[in-house]
Amino acid sequence: MRVVFAGTPEVAVPTLRRLLESEHEVVGVISRPDAVSGRGRKVSRSPVALAADEAGVAVFQPRRLSDDGVADKLGDWNPDVAVVVAYGGLVPPALLDLPTHGWINLHFSVLPAWRGAAPLQASIAAGDEFAGATTFLLEEGLDTGPVFGVITERIRSTDTSGDLLARLAEAGSGLVAATLDGLDAGALVPVAQPLDGVSHAPKVTVEDARIRWDRPAHIVDRVIRAHTPAPGAWTTLDEARIKVGPPQGISEPDADEAVLAPGELRVTKRDVFVGTAGKPLRLGTVQPPGKKPMAAADWARGARLTDGQVLG
Repeated sequence: MRVVFAGTPEVAVPTLRRLLESEHEVVGVISRPDAVSGRGRKVSRSPVALAADEAGVAVFQPRRLSDDGVADKLGDWNPDVAVVVAYGGLVPPALLDLPTHGWINLHFSVLPAWRGAAPLQASIAAGDEFAGATTFLLEEGLDTGPVFGVITERIRSTDTSGDLLARLAEAGSGLVAATLDGLDAGALVPVAQPLDGVSHAPKVTVEDARIRWDRPAHIVDRVIRAHTPAPGAWTTLDEARIKVGPPQGISEPDADEAVLAPGELRVTKRDVFVGTAGKPLRLGTVQPPGKKPMAAADWARGARLTDGQVLG
C-alpha cells in the first residue's frame, strides 16, 4: 500500500523505520516544522524528519494540518492509508477520508482506557498492572475510533513513563505493520470500542508533576515514575525548585528511629530518606536548579543538608 506517515518525536521513529523496511511504500512524511531549541538557539529538525531525510523520503512540514496546501499535498501523494504516531496536531475532518483506508493512529493505551495526550503517565500514576498500545481508525472524536489491534505490556515496579514508552514504541511498530498487512489483504475490519471502561488522560501540566509528600509512599513513588522524564517530578527546598528522579525504594526505618514527617529529610553518608504519609522513601537522583542530575547523597553533601529539613 501507498503510505503517508505523520509523526514528530523519537517515539514515532521505530514505526516509520518498520514501514520503510516493509513491503508497503512510504510515499511521504508529515512532521512538525523545524524548531529553535537549546542554549545556542539552533534550528533543529524533528527526529521523524531526520529519519525520513536519511531514507530519502519527501517531508512536508505544515504548521497545522488545516493549513492551505495540505489537502493538495495528500492528493499528490495519493495514499492508500495514512499512519499517525505522536504527530502533535489534530487531523481536521476534511482530511479524514482522503486516504482510501483513512488514518490509522497508534495510541499508547488499551482503548477505551486512557484516551488523551498522556496515557502512560496516567497508567503508571493510577497503579495499573498493564499498559499497551492500540491501532485504531481516526474519526472526529478524541481517540474514539474503531480498533484494529491491541498489544499489552506489563508495567514493572521500576518503570518510568519513559521506560514504558520506549518498549511500546518498538512493539507498537510491529502492531502498525501487522495492521497494514491485514488491511492490504482485506482480512482486517475495525471493531467499535466498548462503551464501558472509558477513562481520560489529558496533557500533563507542571503542577501535575509536583510531589505531595503527605501521600502514602507507594503513591508518591508512582507519581515520580509517571512524570519521569517529562515534565519531571519536582518539589521545593527553601523555595528552590528541584527535580526528583525515581526513588530507590520504600524504606523500613530502624526501630529506634522516629518516623519522618511528610517531606522531612534524614541524611546519612550514603542515603537520603524523605518522609511520606507512610514509610519513608530513599531518594535516587536529584537535580538542583541549573545543575545536572546527581545521586541524592552527593546532592546532600553539596547542599550541606541536615536531618529535619523539609521538602515541599
